[in-house]
Amino acid sequence: MTEASLMRTNTEHEANRVLFRIVHEVAVGYAGADVAQVVAVLRRRLVDVPGLDDHGFLRIAEEISVGRDPSGL
Repeated sequence: MTEASLMRTNTEHEANRVLFRIVHEVAVGYAGADVAQVVAVLRRRLVDVPGLDDHGFLRIAEEISVGRDPSGL
């Protein structure tokens, strides 16, 4: 594996760790909250995380609103 490939893999891994950690924190703090409130918090906390579209935010928020932690942590 080339050095550039390793750096890209490490960057992607770190981005995923940040994403899962934030989703976990939101899940703990907002379990059972209204979906719209959870979406707003996720959008605010994940502003710089690439790859999440409106559907992704909604799907995660729906899980959190029923008390699930979609982060797997």
